[in-house]
Amino acid sequence: MHWLFLSIILDFGFVQFFKLGERRGYYAPVVVTANYLTVAVSIGTYLLVTDSWNFPERTVETGLVTGFLFISSMLLMNFALTIAQVGAVLSAFRIAIIVPVFFGVYLWDEPLALTQAVGLLLALLALVLMTPKAETTARFTGARAFGLLGLICIWQGFSHTSLRSVHYKGLDDAFLQVLMLTGATAGLIGILFILLKKRRPTLPAVRLGVFIGAYNAAALCVILITLSKLPGTLFFPVMGCSVVLLDNLFAHFFWQERLNRLAIAGVGITILSLALVV
Repeated sequence: MHWLFLSIILDFGFVQFFKLGERRGYYAPVVVTANYLTVAVSIGTYLLVTDSWNFPERTVETGLVTGFLFISSMLLMNFALTIAQVGAVLSAFRIAIIVPVFFGVYLWDEPLALTQAVGLLLALLALVLMTPKAETTARFTGARAFGLLGLICIWQGFSHTSLRSVHYKGLDDAFLQVLMLTGATAGLIGILFILLKKRRPTLPAVRLGVFIGAYNAAALCVILITLSKLPGTLFFPVMGCSVVLLDNLFAHFFWQERLNRLAIAGVGITILSLALVV
């Protein structure tokens, strides 16, 4: 379980660094793109230095698909944040943990006890309660908004599922190759997006993205090692709830963001859900 604990801490830090960029007003696609390119370069350099530049069967396919899903999911969420309610978008993004859990049970026969299923339902409720309810000028409402939020949830869930598939494709020993290709694919798509948007990257945003990428390379390695040892039906609910719980507590005590009553209730439900899932 120490790998799971380390994954939670690293993913929590990853979220805080991106929040730092958001507070400083950096253009998110630039930070995200620099992050993924740094992941690719750092891991690729390691593979070259250690003479491990070989790509077993299915690594290329898995890396390309995962990279595309990663960057498109992030870009979709950032687009949605400009036209829909912030709280609803973030809720949809976080509830996406249900997708890899479903595929884990349906495709790979991962265990899911009744108590864990109850814990997962409580986890979904807690994620909604702990999501900020800040409002924006929403242009999408009704059925269109529901469709957009559903797409965000499913697409991010596919990202998680693709990462989970590394273990079931027998690529545990080649996860570095998968991550390098994932970062390269996501980074190149991100560059094309920035060029199409005609947004000039600022040096501070690039610097932060490079720093996050170096950090993220280590975090993704730990997460894939953890997924090779634990079922997704345990990993994703625990990871999702723990990171959001820590994020809310850190926001309250460090960022000085006051927790409302719903968020406090979500914290309590999260603790109960984690006890049931674990």
